[in-house]
Amino acid sequence: MTGFDEREKGFEKKFELDQELAFKVKARRNKLLALWAAERMGLTGEAAEKYARAIVELRHHDDNDLVAHILQDATEKGITLDSARLRAELARATAEAKRQLGVPT
Repeated sequence: MTGFDEREKGFEKKFELDQELAFKVKARRNKLLALWAAERMGLTGEAAEKYARAIVELRHHDDNDLVAHILQDATEKGITLDSARLRAELARATAEAKRQLGVPT
């Protein structure tokens, strides 16, 4: 194996690890956000955990889908959540997820 091949394998491995870490951060962030939203919707304990698991399992394609989903869930429960506040909480949850997983910001 040449030095170039070894370097290429190293880059591929780093890319793979970076992708895995990004997935973990997003899943943790979505759980933290869902738990925050669940609390505002009056869900506690196992109900809040179940809601958070459901949000994580949906694997939203982007942040807009995630925010829209949570806003819709809140509306269905008769709770008004502000989109700007939800997005601010999303940013906080992202930072917290990175902190919990030891990812530099």
